[in-house]
Amino acid sequence: MRSPHPLQHTDETIHLDCEGGVQPFQDGCAVLSIPTAHSHRDAFLCLASRPEKKKRRNTSMMDQDKIREGVRLLLEGIGEDVNREGLLETPDRIARMCEQIFGGLYEDPGAHLAKQFQAVNNNMVLEKDILFYSVCEHHLLPFYGKAHVAYIPDGRVAGLSKLARTVEVFARRPQIQENMTAQIADALEQHLHPKGVMVMLEAEHMCMTMRGVQKPGSKTVTTIVRGVFAEDLSLQQTFLQMVK
Repeated sequence: MRSPHPLQHTDETIHLDCEGGVQPFQDGCAVLSIPTAHSHRDAFLCLASRPEKKKRRNTSMMDQDKIREGVRLLLEGIGEDVNREGLLETPDRIARMCEQIFGGLYEDPGAHLAKQFQAVNNNMVLEKDILFYSVCEHHLLPFYGKAHVAYIPDGRVAGLSKLARTVEVFARRPQIQENMTAQIADALEQHLHPKGVMVMLEAEHMCMTMRGVQKPGSKTVTTIVRGVFAEDLSLQQTFLQMVK
């Protein structure tokens, strides 16, 4: 016998009473009240509801449509077929990758250096061998290496991980090594107000390895000194000995 109220698929669970009424029911089951010869008995019927699909929200400050279109134009410009299987999703992949490797453009280094602690003494603080990856702004090829960051506190220090995060902020953007070195020092001076800062970056540049002069293994070293590091050569020597 056909039910006067046939059940159809629904994205929400329902409540059925003995009169055939239908009401929303939110705990994942429907309650069906069934009349018997002696009384009404409740039977619980669990309905599988279709999971609601969450829409992906684009919270990026980057223009991903422009990135995807730019990648397509680049591939077409070098003579590639953008519709072949291997390249079909490449524009999307590059757009997502840009979120990661250029995310530092939208980060404030001050947010990492805001949390500070009182210094018991004002001896040199050095965080060395901070690995980083960046992208050369001239050829958009990677350069990567190590950063060594030191400062002489003036009563306040930052958490050690914050020095590494500060390096990351400036690495994750189109960059040149010389500017990145100075930007790290500027951020420490601005937010920690130390007595002095010294920063050294050692990096290999793919624009010298893959193209042009093609000299793999060569490294570029940049340094910057501020405050008491610029005035006291013994502090510079101590720094250099410690990063060896």
